[in-house]
Amino acid sequence: MSAVKTLFITGVSSGFGQALAKEALVQGHRVVGSVRSEAARVAFEALSPGRAHGVLLDVTDFAAIDTLVAAVETQHGPMDVLVNNAGYGHEGIMEESSLEDMRRQFDVNLFGAVAVSKAFLPYFRQRRAGRILNITSMGGHITMPGIAYYCGSKFALEGISDTLSKELAPFGIHVTAVAPGSFRTDWAGRSMQRTPRSISDYDASFDPVRKARVEKSGHQLGDPQKAARAMLTIIDSPAPPAHLLLGSDALALVRDKLQSQIESIEQWEALSRSTDG
Repeated sequence: MSAVKTLFITGVSSGFGQALAKEALVQGHRVVGSVRSEAARVAFEALSPGRAHGVLLDVTDFAAIDTLVAAVETQHGPMDVLVNNAGYGHEGIMEESSLEDMRRQFDVNLFGAVAVSKAFLPYFRQRRAGRILNITSMGGHITMPGIAYYCGSKFALEGISDTLSKELAPFGIHVTAVAPGSFRTDWAGRSMQRTPRSISDYDASFDPVRKARVEKSGHQLGDPQKAARAMLTIIDSPAPPAHLLLGSDALALVRDKLQSQIESIEQWEALSRSTDG
């Protein structure tokens, strides 16, 4: 980035949050990162003493977020960039997965991002400046068997990000939903929560999908460090996009999905128009 910035990144202990925090520090920026334990805080701050600052935060502890953000702005601020990265993947056939599984998935991936954003917005709006990156997924554009709750949370975050970008544009605040494809993070490994199988009717269609996802973990095409550099490019752009795909697989799959949607719209256009008047 062309000027030194201060970033607040949720979930800097692993995945894209960790990669982005490390790359930002390498490039000379300051990072305030949320972690879940004191040990993780100490480890994060050791990356760059004086420029890496860890704060303890569970993004589902909604009552604590406003106070924490106010303290961050006072002690380390003003924040230039908010990156909502904290999240995880839930895998499970929907019929087999509990509503509690869904609530937890949405609390972390969606409501946590919204709550942290809402806490920072008054400061960004007052300063008429700020950047928000919401880490979504190609699963916020396309769907795959066994990740209904995950895709649902990311589709929702994509939609909220797009709306928020329009609401904040008059104040010079930019919002970008960053949708990675398959990257070599822990998403499909230790960070994935899997619902046990229980209904044999799904064995033939889903068990191979689960097996392939496990075997592919750690061998994906995407490089998290290169993703971090791409995100820093977006943060530095004077006119960033509202949506950004990362990875050639995301590009191919989302393009195919959009083309299929266009074909379906055209196929059923007469019926769609028949409801006018």
